[in-house]
Amino acid sequence: MTKNNIYLPYEVVFKEINESLHTEVGNNFFELLYIVSGTGVQTINENRLSYQPGHLFLITPQDSHSLEIKSPTIIFQLRFTDIYIKNGPFTSNNLYKLEYILQHAHHQPGCILKRITDKNLVHPVIEAIRHEYYNPTLYNTELIQLLINTLIVIIARNISEYLPENINKQSDAKANTLLEYIQTHIYEPEKLSVTVMSEKFGISETYLGRYFKKQANETLQDYISKYRIKLAENRLLYSDLRVGEIANELGFNDESHLNKIFKKHRGTTPSAFRKNKVN
Repeated sequence: MTKNNIYLPYEVVFKEINESLHTEVGNNFFELLYIVSGTGVQTINENRLSYQPGHLFLITPQDSHSLEIKSPTIIFQLRFTDIYIKNGPFTSNNLYKLEYILQHAHHQPGCILKRITDKNLVHPVIEAIRHEYYNPTLYNTELIQLLINTLIVIIARNISEYLPENINKQSDAKANTLLEYIQTHIYEPEKLSVTVMSEKFGISETYLGRYFKKQANETLQDYISKYRIKLAENRLLYSDLRVGEIANELGFNDESHLNKIFKKHRGTTPSAFRKNKVN
């Protein structure tokens, strides 16, 4: 297991891999990993997924990951730091959203390209980066950065569709901070109690629920439940975890508790949902 750092705002790597790779948590960068060719298994935070050409993964600094090679694999790696994002050509409002989406990407395992049109778009962009990177000419640095920014925006668009809906634009700053707190600590139910959150945000326990509903148009507990269900769906679709393991990871009391909440929101059990989607 190794930790890695990069010392530039971004780094581009194309390489062939014939042996398995293992990386532990602690990198100082985000990494886009695109499968150019080859097959195997990508594991991110214990979520095992078969990979094939055209799959794109986002690995955050909080993630541990590994590649198990089944056939010789050529990968494209784009590594970039939060400094690159902050210094990029993004407006302040879009910058906040982009940073937020990237920081919460580890909640969404699997290939991050959900839009078919984006899958078709990514490959030529990556090939253009490869050409410019290995055939430097006038303005190639500027062109590479534009292409990298295009990739980052594409992944942000795909990830954002699978995050829970944001509090509306008219909400105050505290409401957005509260939302971010909930999503950050979704795996720690003890930190999502009304008592803990009211103390954390300086809002009385009796007013916290009314305040959240006014800002988000749904109750605090409904929001937390819906977010957990979205994460459970991703685990069911993109991991080999058993239903009981998913329940434990997401802070449900037990498997039957997850079954009850999942059926309430989706009209079916987690096992039936997984079976139906796989088939």
